[in-house]
Amino acid sequence: MNINRFLKSAAGHQTVDNSRRSFLKVSAGTSAGLMLGVSFNGSALAQSAATDAALELNAFVSITPDNVVKVLIKHLEMGQGVYTGLATCIAEEMDAAWSQVECEHAPANTARYANLLMGQQGTGGSTAIANSFMQMRQAGAAARSMLVSAAAAQWQVPASEITVSNGILTHGARSATFGELAIAAAQQPSPDAESLSLKTPAEFKLIGQENTLRKDVGKHNGAAIYTQDVKLPGMLTAVVAHSPRFGGKVKSFDAGAALARHGVRQVFEIDSGIAVLATDYWSATKGRELLSIEWDDSAAETRGTADILQQYRGLVDTAGAVAESHGDAEQTLAQSADVTELVFEYPYLAHAQMEPMNCVAQVNGTSAEMWYGCQSASGDQAAIAQLLGTGIEHVKINTVFAGGGFGRRANPVSDYVLEAVRIARQVQGTPVKLVWSREDDMQAGYYRPAYVHKLSASQDANGKPAAIQIRVAGQSIMAGTSLGAMMISNGIDITSVEGLSDMSYDIPERQVELHSTQVGIPVQWWRSVGHTHTAFSKEVFIDALARKAGADPVAYRLELLKNNPRETAVLQLAAEKAGWGTTQLPAGWGRGVAVHTSFGSTVAEIVDVSVQGNNFKVERVVAAIDCGIAVNPSIVRAQVESAIAYGLSAALADEVTLTAGNVDQTNFHTYRVLRMNAMPSVETHIVPSTNPPSGVGEPGTPPIAPAVANALAAVTGRTFTRLPLKLA
Repeated sequence: MNINRFLKSAAGHQTVDNSRRSFLKVSAGTSAGLMLGVSFNGSALAQSAATDAALELNAFVSITPDNVVKVLIKHLEMGQGVYTGLATCIAEEMDAAWSQVECEHAPANTARYANLLMGQQGTGGSTAIANSFMQMRQAGAAARSMLVSAAAAQWQVPASEITVSNGILTHGARSATFGELAIAAAQQPSPDAESLSLKTPAEFKLIGQENTLRKDVGKHNGAAIYTQDVKLPGMLTAVVAHSPRFGGKVKSFDAGAALARHGVRQVFEIDSGIAVLATDYWSATKGRELLSIEWDDSAAETRGTADILQQYRGLVDTAGAVAESHGDAEQTLAQSADVTELVFEYPYLAHAQMEPMNCVAQVNGTSAEMWYGCQSASGDQAAIAQLLGTGIEHVKINTVFAGGGFGRRANPVSDYVLEAVRIARQVQGTPVKLVWSREDDMQAGYYRPAYVHKLSASQDANGKPAAIQIRVAGQSIMAGTSLGAMMISNGIDITSVEGLSDMSYDIPERQVELHSTQVGIPVQWWRSVGHTHTAFSKEVFIDALARKAGADPVAYRLELLKNNPRETAVLQLAAEKAGWGTTQLPAGWGRGVAVHTSFGSTVAEIVDVSVQGNNFKVERVVAAIDCGIAVNPSIVRAQVESAIAYGLSAALADEVTLTAGNVDQTNFHTYRVLRMNAMPSVETHIVPSTNPPSGVGEPGTPPIAPAVANALAAVTGRTFTRLPLKLA
């Protein structure tokens, strides 16, 4: 592998401006190409680029003399399509030919590449397109402006008379490619912020276009570079023996047999266990099997999930910290003669991404260079620098493709990344590839927390909910992390109650309470974060209230959403496309609905299930989404389908259980992710919109489980309150 394919990092010192109207200006450079970059404080920079090295400076757009438009992508490409989506925004405003656009991951540099919605360089929260939409369009518009100015100066014609289309500038009989004008464009003065004119949606030629050829190339033929593909001279492979129980420590170990194994080079203790270094992965794993380790479990979590959930069930019977309060729901419920009450239970969940944790690290003194699918560049870079006692400028992160993430790679404490650095620090100057097996990730990783919810409601004379009280018990995923100060207020981790404390249904009196528990099981965000569980209890509970009122579930929701035109429109579209109320289902089939807003987008899903005895199958899903402007509609549909598959996996099969502190699941035979034969047909309908883009990668996950549960309820008459769903 040619290591020059990886981006070089460089330091930057600019402040972050979260304004969507932050603009760019372009300063001229000299030499053989044009480099453009958007900063976040209303300024920008242009750098000339005579060599490949110069092209790798911090910036978003570069134009090479051979007519390639290179776009640096500040978000991790892990299959969700950000290469394509962000490049589309650039090419749209540049009027570039799609075929001349190439993408690369940007280097780790928070000052230059911060996620505008997070203030850190990272990928998550379905923010990639949403936070970069205007930024990338502005970069493209600035590039176009400079190219036009260069052509106008060369041809001695007014810039207003020059047209740009498919990477060609034209005036009468004269024309030039971007590459031919790149040098001259670099000499042009910076365009004034007010002079940059962005297209209206009616003028888009690429944004909104169906079936755009994706730019995350190489996956179809094996040419794409993932962490496992990184091979450096003299590189060793490492695996780690972790404690079987979370919080367990090494008491003693004997590495004699392991060191005698062919290929094993070193065995030593690190903070998280015993590291085995070898010439290859097979030798490393075989060496690990030969270790004799005595573990100290005195500080370990030794409870099983049954014990933990029992504790939670007791907690939701008591008052918790108040997350939201309108009116006096508790008093109204106490005075009601008829209260509906349901208790919901959710298991721990693994991320189960196709590519387990891996990372390549090389440490030289207090400097480090890394190669991996980096989802949280700012957090990882800072954590590595702190570990080595150095500045972030001495930590270079080369980002490659990742085989899925779902939140796992954006670990708030940089667990596997620091593990790689700790190992590499022991063999200075030698690159080390740390590899976690599926079993390592399943049994020693991080999980979506387990939760218990208790929902209680009274209904008025028309069957509408008059008051609702919601109590949630579960671990905080933000506590103890760098985001805790921002995401936890008055004891409330907002991610534990999001989707409940801000529900769209019009219920006059409501109160949401939270018990944040202390459990020794490591947890972090999972695709759609808190909405993974809050949408389920909310939508199943609303369905139960509708049945009690004798109302149609869609009509009941529409009445409660009459002051919410966006959710109303999405729900109506899904109902229309699914044939709700107009098509007959076969005997033994049921149809269910759920609608939920998360990450700025609204998704409604209607599910058909068939039931035979104690078995059921999800036959069809019809989804509607309002995500603002759909930059790449085909990718939006793919992401909704992916989110449905991911959520359906948890609805039908997935759960992590512990017995006496030991994780029971080891691989896909015991953590049964969705099989291909269980995947239903999916139709996705996108609500036309001219609003700015909002989240796409996650909002499709929350509604699927409750929609399936409600479809089962339509067949069986039972209310399902525990995941995964089981008829017996």
